[in-house]
Amino acid sequence: MPRLHFKGKVFVENHHLAVPFHELLPVSEKGLSEKASLHDNLVIHGDNLAALKSLLPTYHSKVKCVYIDPPYNTGNEGWAYSDSVNSPLMRDWLGRVVDRDDLTRHDKWSCMMLPRLKLLRELLREDGAIFVSIDDNEVHHLRSLMDEVFGEENFVATVIWEKVYSPKSSAKYFSENHDFVVVYAKRKESFKRNLLPRTAEADARYRNPDDDPRGPWKPSDLSARNPYSKGTYSIRCPGGRQIDGPPPGNYWRFSEEKFWKLDRDNRIWWGSDDNQVPAIKRFLAEVQPGLVPETIWTYKEVNHTQGAKKTLLQLFPDYLPDFTTKPFELIQRMVLLSTDPDSIVLDSFAGSGTTAHAVLAQNREDGGNRRFILVECEDYADSITAERVRRVIQGVPSAKDDILKAGLGGTFSYFELGRPMQQESLLDGSHLPSWEKLASYIFFTATGQEFDPSEIDRDTGFVGRTASHDVFLFYQPDVDKLKSLALSLAEARALPAGSRRRLVFAPTKYLDRDFLHQYRIDFQQLPFQIYEAIDRLER
Repeated sequence: MPRLHFKGKVFVENHHLAVPFHELLPVSEKGLSEKASLHDNLVIHGDNLAALKSLLPTYHSKVKCVYIDPPYNTGNEGWAYSDSVNSPLMRDWLGRVVDRDDLTRHDKWSCMMLPRLKLLRELLREDGAIFVSIDDNEVHHLRSLMDEVFGEENFVATVIWEKVYSPKSSAKYFSENHDFVVVYAKRKESFKRNLLPRTAEADARYRNPDDDPRGPWKPSDLSARNPYSKGTYSIRCPGGRQIDGPPPGNYWRFSEEKFWKLDRDNRIWWGSDDNQVPAIKRFLAEVQPGLVPETIWTYKEVNHTQGAKKTLLQLFPDYLPDFTTKPFELIQRMVLLSTDPDSIVLDSFAGSGTTAHAVLAQNREDGGNRRFILVECEDYADSITAERVRRVIQGVPSAKDDILKAGLGGTFSYFELGRPMQQESLLDGSHLPSWEKLASYIFFTATGQEFDPSEIDRDTGFVGRTASHDVFLFYQPDVDKLKSLALSLAEARALPAGSRRRLVFAPTKYLDRDFLHQYRIDFQQLPFQIYEAIDRLER
C-alpha cells in the first residue's frame, strides 16, 4: 500500500506510545452531575493527545462513533503543533505557528494528526466508525493517513456536505459550497450502518392509481445492464402492443416464467392504456423501514453554516462565540447512522460542543441513552464548550426554538487534564496519584484490557482479573508509608485463595523466587516495570 511521507514522520509515527498517562481531575462545580464520574457524559479540558491516552484505561475499544473536526489547515487558523517530541530541532520547527507562508504546513498538519488518529483507533469498538470533517486543503493527505492507520480496506465513504445555500459572487475561480466528511470503520466487516428515517417526500412518491388493496406503490424499471441469459424475451402488452425485447444493451431483470407470475399477482404495471413498457410495482408496505444514506448531504437535510450560527446565537444571545461551528443536525446524522441507543460518541476537537448537542438531540428523538466525550484544549473549554452543554441540557428561556427553550436534559462531568503519571514523580514523591488512578493505569498498561472500578477491593489490593491472572496493587499515596510498604510473606499468604496466578505490583518485596513460585506470584516493582508484565502475559 502506498504510504504518505512527510517531514517529521519518523519522530511522530510512534509518538502516541511515548505520551504519558495523565490524571483526569474532576471539577465538580463546572459539571451538571451530583458526583463527577468518568462514566458520565464528559467534557475534558486539556491537550487532546494526552487526554486520549488518559482515556484508554476506561474507554479502550468502547467508543462506537468518533467525530472530529480538526483544523482545515487553510493557513488562517493560527494553530501550532504542541506535542512534546524528543528532538529539540523538531520541537522548534513544529512549535511555530502555521500560516499561509509556511511551506511545510502540510507536514506539520500530518505530524499533528497521525498520533491522534492512532489513539482514536484504539478507543473505537470493533464495530465502530470515525467521521472526519475536512476540506480540499488536506483531504488528500487525510485519506492517506487514514489508509495507513485504519487500513484502506476499512474505507467506507467520502460524504459531500453542502455547507452553504447560495454562491459567493466574490469567488475568484469557483464558489466553494461543500466540505467533506471522510468515513472509516475500525473493521468494515463488523460495522453495520443504520438507515435514515423515511421522509414525507420519499413516501409521497408512492401512489395507488389502480386502487391495489396492498396500498400505495411506485413503478420500478424492469430492465438491468447485467447480462442475464433468460432476460431477452419479447413481451406482448395486454393492450396489444408487441415489445420485441428489453432496451438495447439491457436485459429483463426476471426470467419470462417469473415475469408472468408477477403479472398474475398484479405486480406488473402496463400504464393507464395497458400498452406501456412494463414496470414492477414496489409497494410502500413492503419496502425497508428507512432510507439508505447517500453520499451527498444537502443543507435542506442537515442544515448549513449559517443555520449553525443561528443555533449558536440562540444559545448565546448575549454574545456570539467568534468561530465557525458545524450544525448539530449534521453530526446528529452521523450519530444516527453509526450508533445504537447505548453507544459512546467521542469528539476530541470539541470546539463549541456541537457533538454533545447532537448526541442529546438524538437521544431525545429515539429515547436513547448515548453518552458523549468531548475534549477541548483551548481556554474556552469551560466558557463556551461546557457552557453550551449546560444550556442545551437546562434550556435557554430566550430561545425561539421550543426544544432549546425547554432544554434536552441530562448530566455531564467536567475534568481537567492533570499531571503526567511519570516514573520520576513517583520515585521522588513529588506527585503521587490516588490508589484508584494508579490501579487503572497499571491494569490497562499491563493487560491491555478495560479497567472496571466496580471490581476493585482496597482491603486486599485486588485491581481486576485477566484470562490468566488476578492483578493486585500494594500502594499508598504517601511517601513515608511507601518507604515501608513491601510484598512480604504475610501479604502473600493473605492474598485470596485460588489456583490462578497473581500479578502483584508493590514498591519492593521480601520474598525470594521460590516463595514467589510457591504462591503463584509474578512480581512487578513499582513505579512502572510494566512492559515485562505485558511480555509475560502474552507468552
